Amino acid sequence: MSRNMPTVHLNPNLEGLGISATVAINDRSNRMLAEGKDVIKLGLGESPFPVPTSVVEALKSSAHEKSYLEVKGLPALREAVADHHVRTFGITRDPADVIIGPGSKELMFVLQLAYHGDLIIPAPSWVSYAPQAKILGRDIHWISTRYENDWLLQADELEQICFDDPDRARLMIINYPSNPTGRTYTSEQLKDLADVARRHRVVVLSDEIYGKLHHDGMHRSIVEHYPEGTIFSGGLSKWCGAGGWRLGLFVFPENLRWLRDAMLTVGSETYTSTSSPIQHAAVAAFRYDDEIEEYLQDERRILKALGATITEMLQAAGVRVKCPQGAFYIFPDFSAFADRFALWGISSSAKMCEKLLEDTGVAILPGSDFGRPDSEFTARLAYVDFDGSKALAGARQLPADQLPGQEFLMRYCGRIIDAAQRITKWLESLPRQ
Repeated sequence: MSRNMPTVHLNPNLEGLGISATVAINDRSNRMLAEGKDVIKLGLGESPFPVPTSVVEALKSSAHEKSYLEVKGLPALREAVADHHVRTFGITRDPADVIIGPGSKELMFVLQLAYHGDLIIPAPSWVSYAPQAKILGRDIHWISTRYENDWLLQADELEQICFDDPDRARLMIINYPSNPTGRTYTSEQLKDLADVARRHRVVVLSDEIYGKLHHDGMHRSIVEHYPEGTIFSGGLSKWCGAGGWRLGLFVFPENLRWLRDAMLTVGSETYTSTSSPIQHAAVAAFRYDDEIEEYLQDERRILKALGATITEMLQAAGVRVKCPQGAFYIFPDFSAFADRFALWGISSSAKMCEKLLEDTGVAILPGSDFGRPDSEFTARLAYVDFDGSKALAGARQLPADQLPGQEFLMRYCGRIIDAAQRITKWLESLPRQ
């Protein structure tokens, strides 16, 4: 090594961190496919559905928009988001309290940078909340949830962690319908959480990026119960099939404008503004029409039928798993096979998923990536490896109130059914004492 090379001084907060687990499994799956291997990609949670035609056309007509926009976002888009908030939750928000960013993930990082306090995260949770906090040197308080409670945070669990040290500044992130479990809260459960958060002055970041993918179209928000202390997070990536467009949004209550302004300060010195053509196109998405409403209904019924089917297949094989209520994830627990895993030298969820990929070509992520113990044999399965365009076209041929049946799923979502079959056969092949 040359003596002229600079000394390595890595930020210690980055020690032990690698590429995000979802990105890493997607990259690995793509490399295996490029090598000619048969891989079913159930690792990265990317929507299989196309961007609605009206939104694509809006982007085409906005391609000439080249100027920097305000750091907080295009006024017309912020107005559309605020109007959408009123229509959806009946809560008025000023367009000035909407921030548009280059993905909700970036906005979450900026929020944690701007807000100086501890982070509360239910486990399991999305893979990037905790690493972002670690990068910033924030204290993280995990609250372990239970299968028996649908993997959902309970109000008494939040009460306990706040009661132990009532004077600390806290930011809590909840996500529902959940990535990684597909489960969601009832309005009553949200009200109970809101009562505790209000009592202990907890700032809530409500990550509702999958809200429009509630399988029955019945999503409710904690914003309705704790409007003064909740920041709403959403975007285009999941319901609109536009993950690569990188557009996210936050909606603030009036009394958290100090935090909104701090985020804008950081945004102005980092990303400057979000892509101008994409912001113009997003106006059409949030002022959605009958075409988009039909698109949403078809997405939901495909995902509902598919999620229920693979859940039943795994349950029949002896796997503990809850049927998803939204999004496109299930969170199976393979603990019933722990003794048989031990005979194969499988001692963690990571080793389980590695062995499954090697033996079957099915790529899923271990529960340890989502904040669960290494020794717990849980995993996240993202049932997205199918052609969403063809599936939507097929759904349009069905009566509007009819769920797709087995024949439909085999025709349009066959790789997901195949993946579930490979998993069940793999479990059957495990050695026995």
